[in-house]
Amino acid sequence: MNRYILPFLIGLTAFSGWSQHPSDNPVEYKTISIFFGGGSYFITEEEKMKVRDFLSKEILGNFEIHIHSHTDNVGGVKFNEWLSKMRSESTLGFLIDDGIPTNKVFIKDHGLYNPEFDNNTWDGRLKNRRVDIVLWPLPF
Repeated sequence: MNRYILPFLIGLTAFSGWSQHPSDNPVEYKTISIFFGGGSYFITEEEKMKVRDFLSKEILGNFEIHIHSHTDNVGGVKFNEWLSKMRSESTLGFLIDDGIPTNKVFIKDHGLYNPEFDNNTWDGRLKNRRVDIVLWPLPF
């Protein structure tokens, strides 16, 4: 066997061990939520500190940052679309002000659609007034 091919094959075998089938190793993402008052897109200092603490424990270069904004079902569809957009923009502005790299930031405004909690209850509406910051691992 050619003296160059054997080391290549050994290296290829070693490298192929790094690759795993997606079902063998499910993607793990990390999420933190910012909660808002009804009809508001103002982020309190308490919420900012919570996010700063969360992000300080991560190597952000290894993740895409996804901002998913939500509202409850109080008000009309157009108002909630606007409010959802304002919440994501407020969150993005906060991240930029804190020096977070935004070249890998993606925004999805859900508005009142796809609620995670029951909008027929007071507690559910409180939990739906949020922005989720999702750290999604970059493929290597």
